[in-house]
Amino acid sequence: MIPNELNKRKQKAIDAIKSAYGTPEQEYGVTMFGQHHIAELGPEYWQKHLGLSKPDPKNVLDLLVLQGTWDEDCVFDFTLPDEVTTYVISVRFDTDGRIEEISMES
Repeated sequence: MIPNELNKRKQKAIDAIKSAYGTPEQEYGVTMFGQHHIAELGPEYWQKHLGLSKPDPKNVLDLLVLQGTWDEDCVFDFTLPDEVTTYVISVRFDTDGRIEEISMES
């Protein structure tokens, strides 16, 4: 995939993750990812990255970085900076570039 298309797909994935927060379908996915990491990571981490000692779960999603892509750029894995977690939010695209699934994995 050419870099421009890869960047578009990356942004589409981030937008979908943020839109999924708080939905019933993502109670144990995106929503749990944000809530879990607030509870698990100390205030120093949040202060360093967000300037807050205790962020809102949506703030956590603003920090997501692309960990990698696989399956011919059809799956994008996002995580938090500084290798502080083994969890990722994985976004799977179909062959037409539509999002098929968003899940939290470790």
